[in-house]
Amino acid sequence: MNSDDPNPQTGPFLGVIFGASGDLAKRKLMPAIFNLFRDGLLAESFAILGMSRKKMTDDAFREKIISDMEELAPGELTAEMKEKLLPHFFYISGDVTKAETFSRLKSRMESIDKECQTGGNAFFYLATAPTLFSPVVHALGDEGLINEREDSWRRVVIEKPFGHDLKSAQQLNHDIQIKLNEKQIYRIDHYLGKETVQNIDVLRFANGMFQPFWSNLFIDHVQITVAETLGVEGRGGYYEHAGALRDMIPNHILQLLSLIAMEMPISFGADDMRDEQVKVLRAIRPLHGEDINHNVVRGQYVHGTVDGKDLSAYRAEDNVDPSSMTETYVALRLAVENQRWAGVPFYLRTGKRLARRVTEIVVEFKKPPFTPFRETTVQSLEPNQLIIRIQPDEGISLRFVTKVPGTLLKLDEVDMDFRYADYFGRAPATGYDRLLYDCIRGEATLFRRADMVEAGWLPIAGIQEAWEHSGDSLTEYASGTWGPAEADALLSRDGRQWRVYV
Repeated sequence: MNSDDPNPQTGPFLGVIFGASGDLAKRKLMPAIFNLFRDGLLAESFAILGMSRKKMTDDAFREKIISDMEELAPGELTAEMKEKLLPHFFYISGDVTKAETFSRLKSRMESIDKECQTGGNAFFYLATAPTLFSPVVHALGDEGLINEREDSWRRVVIEKPFGHDLKSAQQLNHDIQIKLNEKQIYRIDHYLGKETVQNIDVLRFANGMFQPFWSNLFIDHVQITVAETLGVEGRGGYYEHAGALRDMIPNHILQLLSLIAMEMPISFGADDMRDEQVKVLRAIRPLHGEDINHNVVRGQYVHGTVDGKDLSAYRAEDNVDPSSMTETYVALRLAVENQRWAGVPFYLRTGKRLARRVTEIVVEFKKPPFTPFRETTVQSLEPNQLIIRIQPDEGISLRFVTKVPGTLLKLDEVDMDFRYADYFGRAPATGYDRLLYDCIRGEATLFRRADMVEAGWLPIAGIQEAWEHSGDSLTEYASGTWGPAEADALLSRDGRQWRVYV
């Protein structure tokens, strides 16, 4: 978002949210609309039309929004805000598997368009089960709801997961492109809306001190960690069909990798940015056969104790097969095969029930080839690290070595630390604010293009195929730890180690 934009407000629009009574709408989408309205970024002529199976009137829907906001952000929805904001919300119930639902939707959209002067512009947010993505798009197309005119636009926002492997992602792309132009499709990955993720490009390309060192000449390796302390939390049925590899690697984590490893685009336009990200994803060497055993660790959490509290094993969770071979943890060693990154390993790990909730990227630089400290009390020098913290403590740290004050020559590591909350006075938003704003404005840079989605599945296609035919590579780790010992060995045999948290 350009703060120098002379007209930062969106134009008129109608947003249709499928699954409006669900948790995603409650916790992310409605608060995002509230934040954009509060910050003066929405045009006066806008409307939000919620849709789900649940029967509700417009007034009941508005009361639900009030209740949800008071639960999630007590006190923020003032009486003045209610008076100004709530008249923009409407509701319609319906079964999206039935054609008559979309004829009623069309009629309701036309009446709201006239009442709220939304100019025929509309986006459709599919906060639905993935199996409904294609049927809903086709139903919208059959009813003429996604046809664009010269003076108005129509867009569709699709949540993850976008397919469950390469073949299904290709099929979904094909199915929805029958009804939609690629420029109308906004495949959302909320990680790309996070402030710290957006700051990766600024850090790399707006600071001359980093550009000369951003290659295999100076960087030893890169680590990306996405760790959760929670288990599956009642989502065992979903997770049994997903697993850590499918759920996190091809979308969130490989998107972060592509931002770290991409070449400088010729502009920050949507297609120029995404062109460079796709090149990185296609340059990742896919793993097959024995390479999988050597470069991938697959784990599942078992019983553990944290702060005196017993935590159950994954196989004891509701809706989980007692003999399940679904992984709740995965670590990978990947190689980006191009001139800039040849010889630099990228270590990725993600898991549930780990010791700490953290998402961050560690860029570790090579040690100096020669130091004059070999005949002093200094035994060894730790490598410099650039640490990009995405959550929960958003910020950037540069770790380097300095002399400890005193007569003797003693060295220690220090962090030059930047935190969003400290410097700008508030924590960054979750990401949905920016992504919804960009969708309404027609800015697609932070959304995934069809070829990006498919390229994200390529590096793990061989792993998925191997695991489908073999379940003997699953290792266990205690809840509340940092995962299987084999994941430590993945780095230690290369003379490296995962970043240590204290």
